[in-house]
Amino acid sequence: MNQINPIIVELLAKRGIRGEAEINEFLSEKPQKTYDPFLLPDMEAGVDLLLQAIHGGKKICIYGDYDADGITSVSILMEFLGALTQKIEYYIPSRFDEGYGLNSEAIRSIYENGAEVLLTVDCGSVSYAEVELAKKLGMEVLVTDHHSITDVQADCLLINPKRQDCRYPFRELAGCGVAFKLAQAIQRRADLPRAAINRALDLVAAGTIADVVPLLDENRTLVKHGLHIIASGVRPGLNGLIEGISLHRETIRADQIAFGIAPHLNAAGRIEDAKVAVRLLLEKEPKRIRRHVEQLVSYNHRRKSLQEEAFKKCCQIIDCHLQDRKFLVVYTEDVHEGVAGIVAGKLKERYERPAILVTPSGEGLKGTGRSIKGVHLYEVLKSHEELFSRFGGHEGACGFSMPKENLPKLEAVLEEDMERLLDENPQLFSQGIEADLKLEGSQITLELAEALDRMGPFGSKNPKPRFLLEKTRISGQRPMGDGRHIRFFADCRDGARVECVLFNRAEELRTVLYGEEPVDLTGTVDFQEWKGNKKVQFTVEAVI
Repeated sequence: MNQINPIIVELLAKRGIRGEAEINEFLSEKPQKTYDPFLLPDMEAGVDLLLQAIHGGKKICIYGDYDADGITSVSILMEFLGALTQKIEYYIPSRFDEGYGLNSEAIRSIYENGAEVLLTVDCGSVSYAEVELAKKLGMEVLVTDHHSITDVQADCLLINPKRQDCRYPFRELAGCGVAFKLAQAIQRRADLPRAAINRALDLVAAGTIADVVPLLDENRTLVKHGLHIIASGVRPGLNGLIEGISLHRETIRADQIAFGIAPHLNAAGRIEDAKVAVRLLLEKEPKRIRRHVEQLVSYNHRRKSLQEEAFKKCCQIIDCHLQDRKFLVVYTEDVHEGVAGIVAGKLKERYERPAILVTPSGEGLKGTGRSIKGVHLYEVLKSHEELFSRFGGHEGACGFSMPKENLPKLEAVLEEDMERLLDENPQLFSQGIEADLKLEGSQITLELAEALDRMGPFGSKNPKPRFLLEKTRISGQRPMGDGRHIRFFADCRDGARVECVLFNRAEELRTVLYGEEPVDLTGTVDFQEWKGNKKVQFTVEAVI
């Protein structure tokens, strides 16, 4: 521990990581923190059910979700169980025609297609009625999921770390993490080689990062090992996607998965059919891989275009009619359903308040919401669940269906809720960007940037550390691209000069960037790498 940069030790202590063993585990390239899969509820019975089904020649159907977590979950178990039986298929519902989770029509179709065992991934915990239908039709059901259980629990074998009776040490696995633990348990019970499951860690890493679950504890172990598997290039389909979007698998990082790979996987279900992404991840034939990659890239371009158009439209509605609202409920008739969640998130960021985008859906309405820190969206909406015909979500995001006539009531009660929350915390809308530590310019070195990189992978609950540089003077301004970005030097109080970069806000902050007054900079310490050469830079997030 004596060799670890004191700044790293201080940052880790702020995040509750203390003591030599805990620090070394957190920073290790190959962490060991993982748990016995049989500690998960119903795991033993679930493994028995699947092994008996395989040995008995029963047909298994894996039922997943259309997002990246569901796609990777389906792919993990299709590949793993597919090596044990040919009597296996998968089903992913349409976002547009069926919506999230189990639905009765799909279950009947799956049964009529000969499935005798229904295995869910990333969904099903509260699908009581749908599971009862599957059982009534004669199917055995095993649910694997990671979502909170706040409604009537499905009456079947249910592997979910968020069950109230769960004694598993870590509750924050993604859906693909739970699917992997199921495969791990089968591997141990059937005495299969560890290679049978280790190669799936690339998909676990991708799905875990994409689902924005905390990158702590066992998730860090799964993701770090998964990044090594991605770098080794064992999955042709994933290699094809990485190459197709101009990334480099040998140096792949969590942020490149979050902002590159995950959006392309998600784009399949947002624009057309999530099965395209599953086919890519399981494919080995080069020509078909190229075709699937081209499809995903095309879907993602379409997604970006629809998203930009919808965001502009919603901003116009807010600026013209909703400027005084403390909880943004934006109704619009022509936003593509596949981008509604992303747009709600962008509205939340721009206006720094909770935002729900509401669109027509059949005879009723569908809503997708995103929330700011300090507003637990699920709890707020749960208190008004009588307004919804269907509802689900968590602290930061939610989705619901509702009758059209309930929209004015929803707008009114949410505005009242926000008034109350603001009375309790007047700073709710002005939290700003907080720095973890103050630094002097001379402390910003390549050695520090490389040491900070070991704190990754960064993501939910483990954000990139932010630092404050006080009273700096800006010089050497160099606009980039179309002028939205800029490079400059920060001349610091201790005489050091730090190279900085600011993305997207150069025009907005032009006055202070070209002013003569000293400014405070908040941002992250990073390094650029080009042809084997590295240099440190300060990536600015706020200028005051």
